[in-house]
Amino acid sequence: MSGLFGTLSIALSSLSVSQEEMAITGNNVANANTPGYSRQVADTAAGDPIAIGSISAGTGVVLQKIESLRDPILEIQLNQATAQNSQLNTALGQLQQLQTQFGSSTSGIGADISDFFNTLQQLSPDPSNLQLRQSVLTAAGNLATDFNTAANNLQTQRGNLDLNVVQSVSAVNTLTSQIAGVDQQIESLKNAGDDPSTLVDTQTNLIRQLSALVNVSVVPTDQGISVTTGNGTTLVSGSQSFALTTESSAGAQHIFSGSHDITGTLTGGSLAAVIQTRDQEIPSLGNSLDQLAAGLANGLNSANATGTDLNGAPGGNIFAPPPPGGVGAAAALQVSITDPALIAASSDGSSGSNGNLAALAAVATTPLANGQTPIASYSSLVFQIGNATSNTSADADSSNLILQQLQDQRGSVSGVSLDQEASNLIQYQTAYQAAARVVSAVDSLLADAVNLGIDAAQQ
Repeated sequence: MSGLFGTLSIALSSLSVSQEEMAITGNNVANANTPGYSRQVADTAAGDPIAIGSISAGTGVVLQKIESLRDPILEIQLNQATAQNSQLNTALGQLQQLQTQFGSSTSGIGADISDFFNTLQQLSPDPSNLQLRQSVLTAAGNLATDFNTAANNLQTQRGNLDLNVVQSVSAVNTLTSQIAGVDQQIESLKNAGDDPSTLVDTQTNLIRQLSALVNVSVVPTDQGISVTTGNGTTLVSGSQSFALTTESSAGAQHIFSGSHDITGTLTGGSLAAVIQTRDQEIPSLGNSLDQLAAGLANGLNSANATGTDLNGAPGGNIFAPPPPGGVGAAAALQVSITDPALIAASSDGSSGSNGNLAALAAVATTPLANGQTPIASYSSLVFQIGNATSNTSADADSSNLILQQLQDQRGSVSGVSLDQEASNLIQYQTAYQAAARVVSAVDSLLADAVNLGIDAAQQ
């Protein structure tokens, strides 16, 4: 191709490509704040040259494709970091809720234990004083109430987490269904020779949301993509999604893939944190609380039984006997006597004796089944929660920084810089104007050539 028509063709190709480049720039600017959007660039190349004798002449510019800028490795790292970050922050929120319930060793149950033994000391100088005896029963009632409240709060939180499992599984199923649907659209566009970049961004964003719920692995296949959990359970295969189900088992909602229980195999994401708190953290705290309640109740009941009350009768139980093995002792703890005269302060049967109060007070320094005194046992429980919260908080802070760094890296690769787009727009506009001037010049020359032919014919 040569001559004015060849030059016109070259200019027209420049006009067409510059127009497309400006449209791409406009689309980038419009989606600068769209979550998950990947910046698009025009992939251009010089047209195939033609030979004119011994000379090779250019044929203009060709727009080969519109490419979205992505780093596949970075996307995988972002999915993994999102899963870890979501798990840690969810775990931290639950631990902070537990920490609020138990406060410190000098408040709540810890303060109640100290108050109870303090009332025994106050009773010691005047063991027949009914008002002081009533203070002992009131302190015992406060202690039982706080044990009941703490145990019930743990069960309430566990019930809420159980409901969270069901809701999270429903959210997982919704996302996997959407991912499979988008994958089908992507494959249809590819088969038709169209660009699926926008849909790929949509799918990537959906996978990121899924990663926040459960750790996933994404593998490209001939049929699209395959999405599996960390333990290999298939969630999406091409255009087909596989829903998870929940079923109550042993008093808690378990997660099933088909007939397989995968509850204990899920890692990463908020769902794993919810399951760990529900099945490990709360039961462990509940067991410690039960053992403390049972130890206190049994110890005080045994000590009271060694003395006599104001009526000269052998002492009975101050607290209702805890269940066998102590399971549920905190929730069931209650004062079994209402008459303050039934406190067995006497060691010799006389109303003025306070000998058995020493046996009751000694329970405060007697090791329980775990080898610790009641106050030390509760302090250990508070420390356990505080230490776990502190460690998880530090891990969450570190995870937040890592995730932010990865997001910044993705922004440098795939994000839209408005300054850069403005610069590109000027460049494409200038190229378009230059090509338009070439077209105008060729048009003028062609008109001159046509007129020259007419003038020659008239002469």
